[in-house]
Amino acid sequence: MAPKDPKQSAGFFASIASGLSNFGSAMSKSVTGLMGYEGLEVINPEGGTEDVEEEATKGRWKQEDRDSYWKMMQKYIGSDVTSMVTLPVLIFEPMSMLQKMSELMEYAHLLELADKSEDPYMRMMYSASWFISVYTAFNRTWKPFNPILGETYELANYHGISFIAEQVSHHPPIGAAHAENEHFAYDITSKVKTKFLGNSIDVYPVGRTRLVLKRDGVVLELVPPPSKVNNLIFGRTWIDAPGEMVLTNLTTGDKVVLYFQPCGWFGAGRYEVDGYVYNSSEEPKILMTGKWNESMSYQPCDSEGEPLPGTELKEAWRVIKGPENDKYQYTHFAHKVNSFDTAPKKLLASDSRLRPDRYALEKGDLSKAGFEKSSLEERQRAEKKNREASGHQFTPRWFDQTDEICPTPWGDLEVYAYNGKYTEHRAAIESSSSDEVTDVKLTEFNPWQYENLASAS
Repeated sequence: MAPKDPKQSAGFFASIASGLSNFGSAMSKSVTGLMGYEGLEVINPEGGTEDVEEEATKGRWKQEDRDSYWKMMQKYIGSDVTSMVTLPVLIFEPMSMLQKMSELMEYAHLLELADKSEDPYMRMMYSASWFISVYTAFNRTWKPFNPILGETYELANYHGISFIAEQVSHHPPIGAAHAENEHFAYDITSKVKTKFLGNSIDVYPVGRTRLVLKRDGVVLELVPPPSKVNNLIFGRTWIDAPGEMVLTNLTTGDKVVLYFQPCGWFGAGRYEVDGYVYNSSEEPKILMTGKWNESMSYQPCDSEGEPLPGTELKEAWRVIKGPENDKYQYTHFAHKVNSFDTAPKKLLASDSRLRPDRYALEKGDLSKAGFEKSSLEERQRAEKKNREASGHQFTPRWFDQTDEICPTPWGDLEVYAYNGKYTEHRAAIESSSSDEVTDVKLTEFNPWQYENLASAS
């Protein structure tokens, strides 16, 4: 169980970090039986060290792809590889990161419960459960496509939510998103920092996430835990998210502190989350416990963090069962995210659904997907060259860069704010008397602000 005193958080988090270093030596083993890979760390979360060399031969990589990629990647060990490495399409899922950002909307009913709640601590509990719910999507081990600069994603026709995301920077990669309905407004500026460790990668969420519950206007801010992707090249890829999540009510000072336990021997502790909702005086009010890939439950507690007599543990959220034997482990909602059924009228030509590499991968054509991915990346480089030659700067369409620099545990972040223009754009389309119907699937993907790319080649 997490510490009851939030002042212990830093020490608890440090102990987790220390435990993780020991966890690496205890749970993993250097591959010694594979020629050329001596010293490589492989971790099987379901077993001990005796089967690591067998585990290293598993996974989705073909041996020739794995071998060539490993030779290329060795020089990057210890580096941030967020945008400096071209990855093979065989490890991708047919979705861009902007689309994946929208998967947080699947359980938006939790925010309706939060907004309607008269109890300020239940409000925090439901909001925290909502933020945890997206880890089901992040648990998928396929990589989403990096968005092209100027790429967007729109989500509509779901719980009255309007969602817009835009890739606002390419170096460093930064995405911004805004979503709202009658109960909430959600804003995020998202950037990640990575550290490549050979057969694993640490991912640090250098972002700012804010949520406004509209009834009372309370503002919540989230600091999520880091995550670790294990067995990137050798073995079956799996994800851990050890550390703490802190959700702070900037209006009242209440907060939620939840501890994501690191995976131990034979999977012990994997996915487990425990913590409390605290009042502004740092007294625990509600105990929260569960698994981030399954469900979260809660129970009122006393000032010592013990369950109140006469109360019982109640479930707040549970993962909806997904399709059987889905190739990419998609949920039903993830399929909706890719579907044009959740697209608004007159979809933007810059929308992720229209990416030719994403579409080809969805159809199972890896060769075409790889070709189209390379083509888009080449056009992106050409547009950058053209802009620089013309003395122009890229300007996001739906978000404005502010003067605010947000400190995070993993570095400072330049904040982008929603400018309201998308709301105006959608309102103008909805109020239009035009009955023009176009087949959006025939729309060419076009995120480019500067079309004359030939002059840059």
